[in-house]
Amino acid sequence: MKLDILVFAAHPDDAELGCGGTIAKHVSLGHKVGIVDLTRGELGTRGTIQTRAEEATNSARILGVTVRENLQLRDGYFLNDEAHQLRLIEVIRHFQPEIVLANAVHDRHPDHGQGAELAAKSCFLAGLAKIETKRAGEWQKPWRPKHVYHYIQSALIVPDFVVDVSEHWETKMSSIKAFRTQFFDPSNNEPETFISKPTFLAFLEARGKEFGQSIEVEYAEGFTTSGRLGVDDLFKLR
Repeated sequence: MKLDILVFAAHPDDAELGCGGTIAKHVSLGHKVGIVDLTRGELGTRGTIQTRAEEATNSARILGVTVRENLQLRDGYFLNDEAHQLRLIEVIRHFQPEIVLANAVHDRHPDHGQGAELAAKSCFLAGLAKIETKRAGEWQKPWRPKHVYHYIQSALIVPDFVVDVSEHWETKMSSIKAFRTQFFDPSNNEPETFISKPTFLAFLEARGKEFGQSIEVEYAEGFTTSGRLGVDDLFKLR
């Protein structure tokens, strides 16, 4: 199954929070988009492995992604080492994405920066023919995505570019609210967390408007890249 865009996320809901609008937009344009969650978020204060898996499935349906998988790496303890890189290389070679979106390069949660580094290095290594991997008993061919971009999460990072997601903002928010155990719900009696406060959803709205204002649209999402962006047509820039 070949994807146009593959999104790596350290935890279920990272993709929705960081680039849910961008996912929904590209799905609407006819692109095949997939999400691979690295962990099940099992160390999270609220919810359970089972509820988060159900929520991730519901959110994927809202976004319209082609596939969503979970690698079940250890939440809080996964590393950017050979064993973990080989897991991601297998996924990259299987889906053969043109573009990979990954966690923020640094953020409040240390797993986000770790996930960013793991994804970026694995994307490079996946193109090396002498690294051998199998999936379903079949040897895989090398594949290196053309671009790796990092979505911005809680920490304010100046984006290298922003994507207009104004028409897809409500879809993004619906996909986030599908994670009912994680975000504000007055009927939920679990302990309050950083993201379950009602002010957190207001922050997301403000961040989207802030990035949108920078290109004179209603809402946008920001991304960074370690590479250089090429432009074919100056008139297509906002």
